[in-house]
Amino acid sequence: MGATVTTANNEEKTWSGGNEPMGASYGKLMMWFFIVSDALTFSGFLAAYGFSRFKFIETWPLAEEVFTHFPFMHGVSAPMYYVALMTFILIFSSVTMVLAVDAGHHLNKSKVAFYMFLTIIGGLIFVGSQAWEWKNFIQGEYGAIETKGGSLLQFVDKTGKHIKLEDFAVTLHEERTQLTRDKGRWFMEESALPSFSVAEVQAGFKAHPDVLIRTEVIYEDDAVSKADPKIDHTLNKIRHKTILTRAESELRLANASLVVEGANLKRNEYGSKLFADFFFFITGFHGFHVFSGVIINIIIFFNVLIGTYEKRRSYEMVEKVGLYWHFVDLVWVFVFTVFYLV
Repeated sequence: MGATVTTANNEEKTWSGGNEPMGASYGKLMMWFFIVSDALTFSGFLAAYGFSRFKFIETWPLAEEVFTHFPFMHGVSAPMYYVALMTFILIFSSVTMVLAVDAGHHLNKSKVAFYMFLTIIGGLIFVGSQAWEWKNFIQGEYGAIETKGGSLLQFVDKTGKHIKLEDFAVTLHEERTQLTRDKGRWFMEESALPSFSVAEVQAGFKAHPDVLIRTEVIYEDDAVSKADPKIDHTLNKIRHKTILTRAESELRLANASLVVEGANLKRNEYGSKLFADFFFFITGFHGFHVFSGVIINIIIFFNVLIGTYEKRRSYEMVEKVGLYWHFVDLVWVFVFTVFYLV
């Protein structure tokens, strides 16, 4: 049987389904196959995150305490504001992509180029914002203590406000050596020396009687008074970390092992180590998709400028890359939901 060669302008059939099985061109059909397979991959990652969070629900970090930074607003707590802005920018880039595809249907080269350019800018802003968020997450803000049992201790003032180690730790001018595997405990090492040693944190804690310790354990409390019977209190819960008494704090701090600053694949000053592992892996994997989409969009954008699709009298390539871009945006909605909102 001889091979059949087809073009966009003839009616020859490649197989019994014709040139457009299921009403889609071969290129768009293959893009849909890729999207479905990639969606299954993300689904597996998010399902693993969900199971892990459910297992360690009592010690899972509170997103509103982790993602509180906003550019050019150092020291101002803005929980989730910048993440919401990032999400809006990415979703808006989907709108500009829709407009680019629509302009392509009307063979309007200038509008396609303009909206593609806006889409690229939106994607670059999102990737840059994600990198900035990673930097703050890795760097940390408050610092914490990890005990010999592996639990995490954070510090608060008498009002329950989270405070930094530098607010109370003292300087002992002691000689400090970076912990490496060849100098101490098996499978324990430090990537870099923290700002303070365990002894400096312990000494500072003793010198500040108003400082207390809070643990990773979360409990829920009513956000409103229970006096009003008209209010459904099951929908008005606020999650808090457990704050210990001064005596309990001293006992827990006596078992201190390491000073933890920021988050990485081994330790996390905000809570469960698994949270950091999943955060870096899933948001990094999604960020790679966005960055890849930006590169593809740039290639298509230059093809639009030089008139490649104008000569073909078809902007189907813009539509195919648009499908990928919408998929990336949709995935972020789920990532945003499970990491930041739930």
